[in-house]
Amino acid sequence: MKFVDVFGRLKSVIIGMIHVRALPGTPLGCMKMSQIVEEACREAAIYQDAGVDGVIIENMHDTPYSFSVGPEVVSCMTAVCTAVRSICPSMPLGVQILSAANQQALAVALASGLDFIRAEGFVFSHVADEGLLNACAGDLLRYRKQIGAEHVKIFTDIKKKHSAHALTSDVSIEETARAAEFFLSDGVIITGVATGAQADPQELRKVSHSVRIPVLIGSGVTHDNLESYIDANGIIVGSHFKKGGHWANALDPEKVKRFMSRRRELIK
Repeated sequence: MKFVDVFGRLKSVIIGMIHVRALPGTPLGCMKMSQIVEEACREAAIYQDAGVDGVIIENMHDTPYSFSVGPEVVSCMTAVCTAVRSICPSMPLGVQILSAANQQALAVALASGLDFIRAEGFVFSHVADEGLLNACAGDLLRYRKQIGAEHVKIFTDIKKKHSAHALTSDVSIEETARAAEFFLSDGVIITGVATGAQADPQELRKVSHSVRIPVLIGSGVTHDNLESYIDANGIIVGSHFKKGGHWANALDPEKVKRFMSRRRELIK
């Protein structure tokens, strides 16, 4: 299975988040690129030391997000991802570029030697806080083929956080997952309603029984509720690994190590 090819295991893969500091040209951008790269590499080293299974590098601090992602963001994210890859040569690494810059993320992954991307808006339209986001699966997979990046896996959010799904209220999350599978997603991601918000464990069970592709949890998993999600193929953890449990704060190495120790206890 493709998921095993990337992570070496099929269940309970823990993926940490590197929330890259605000990039040049964005409203909150105030750091030099050398500082941004240094901070990302420092966090990558913490994750690697703690035994995390993989990392996603994301431009989370580039608020407010826009569908118009400029070349400066792509260039800067390539620089960050390449630097992280250099200090983590064997760790599975992915990238997400907000907002919904999925083709750009594929290009960055290819240039930086990364293994996967996290994609928004893969199937079905929905209203995100940035505006109306339409499905992109057909164009995205054709672009992946055209640039020779078919080895880069695409994990796709369904019924994603920070969005209204009234347009597809008659389409269940199971049907959405099956549509993503039909459109050749490499794995689907379930989230809560917002960053750090707990996903519904029942949705994990429903979706896992509905598709044959990997199912990942994309928000709200903590040391205390990990047992409810341990059967997921992958668990993406961002906010919980930060000081105070807030995504914008510094990474807390002890929280990462404690979480990984809990994972080891639960999978014995």
